[in-house]
Amino acid sequence: MIGFVARRAVTLVLVLLAVTFLAFAALNVLGDPLVNVVGALAEKDCTEVYAGVAEDQSTSLNPSGDCEIVAQARAEYHLDRPLAPRYFLWLSDLIRGDFGTSFQNNQPVGEVLREKFPKSLLLMAMAQAVALGVSIPWGVASAYRANRSFDRASTIGSFGLLSVPVFAMGVVLLYLFTLRWNIFPSAFDDAGLLPRLWSLVLPAVTLGLPLAAAYQRLLRTDLITTLQEDFVHMARAKGLTPVRIMFRHALRPSMFSMVTVFGLNTGTLIGGSLVVEQIFGIPGIGREIVTAVIRDDFPVVLAAVVVIAVGFVVVNFLVDLLYSWLDPRVRAA
Repeated sequence: MIGFVARRAVTLVLVLLAVTFLAFAALNVLGDPLVNVVGALAEKDCTEVYAGVAEDQSTSLNPSGDCEIVAQARAEYHLDRPLAPRYFLWLSDLIRGDFGTSFQNNQPVGEVLREKFPKSLLLMAMAQAVALGVSIPWGVASAYRANRSFDRASTIGSFGLLSVPVFAMGVVLLYLFTLRWNIFPSAFDDAGLLPRLWSLVLPAVTLGLPLAAAYQRLLRTDLITTLQEDFVHMARAKGLTPVRIMFRHALRPSMFSMVTVFGLNTGTLIGGSLVVEQIFGIPGIGREIVTAVIRDDFPVVLAAVVVIAVGFVVVNFLVDLLYSWLDPRVRAA
């Protein structure tokens, strides 16, 4: 078991290094971060001034101070160095907990993450809870009544949920449950834990229902296959009740596909939260990413990418551990 965990941990670290380097390189190659720091001054030609400084160290950088501002910004953000050294400098700061400073308001990015990320994390956790809470009993009931009226109706309902875009479902739910019936608040309420949870119910349902439909289809299919296995027939021959057979013997080995998709859907949840947080006015990391991308606020985007990548690989790492619990033969793989 220790060797299995060690192999997965090494893979986790390598994936994080690859993701962070690609994100850092893309943001630095596709645009000039200096423009976002000093604005139009980044376009100023200071070549002659730099040459004068090299010949005479007593020469001022520029009478107006523009080139001095540009030079200070380049040195502060290490933009005077090649890409690889800049990445390792940024990574070393990141390991020490320094996420940098926002280009827009000079606020430490770590403070932005501490303020925004817990709201998004709570939203995604509630969405997964909704998805699992709906899909497991739904999938079990469909498999138990396979090819009957309930199963056929479930198939139509699940395909309907999967075909509706998240933004359309969010708008419909917001209109019905907030504007028309006034059951849920129209915006995020951060006054306390209970108001916070209550204001996230509708967004969590918006994100969770499509996931529930996907999980239900996978679980139903795997359960129908498992119920044809010899050990299930033997359990029936022993006189065990259908409920005990289903939940004691059939459900656990039928969850591999659903568990796999559960881990992979972490990325789907993150993408969906970008839209849902905009619709329901949630000041989370998804909404912050949209704003940072529009403003070319590179430090915020990079920090958000790192946090999201860490969350994604950690969830899938836990999924691998869950595999080993569902089937110990996985540990030898």
